[in-house]
Amino acid sequence: MFVKDEKTRGEADVVGYVGKGMLIEGKLSFDSTVRIDGGFKGEICARGTLVVGEGGLVEAEVKVDTIIVTGEVHGLIVATKRVELQAPGKIIGEVRTPNLIIGEGGILEGNCTMTKKKGSAPVVTAAFHEEKTTH
Repeated sequence: MFVKDEKTRGEADVVGYVGKGMLIEGKLSFDSTVRIDGGFKGEICARGTLVVGEGGLVEAEVKVDTIIVTGEVHGLIVATKRVELQAPGKIIGEVRTPNLIIGEGGILEGNCTMTKKKGSAPVVTAAFHEEKTTH
């Protein structure tokens, strides 16, 4: 179902999947990769990769190694390795990570704290807010 190559980075070895039209509430933990294309509310605490696919909506406190977002995440994200935001993805809330990648078209609305690896003191803190424009 998933092939390990550059286009699907983080999607190989998926151990869990929340499909479109599904909504799960509660606490989620895992050690590999989970993909959410539906909805999730609650808390995610994992050693592994969380993939929020296009159309996916996560409203949670998220603590993972890596998160890849092409859907929407609302809340706190603490990633020990990296946060990757790809179009048309949107993060609303607070991000704490040593490595933040925002592709063209990705939207980060909130606060970001860049940390050194292994939870050391913050290096850079920035605030991002979406600007509404009309044509």
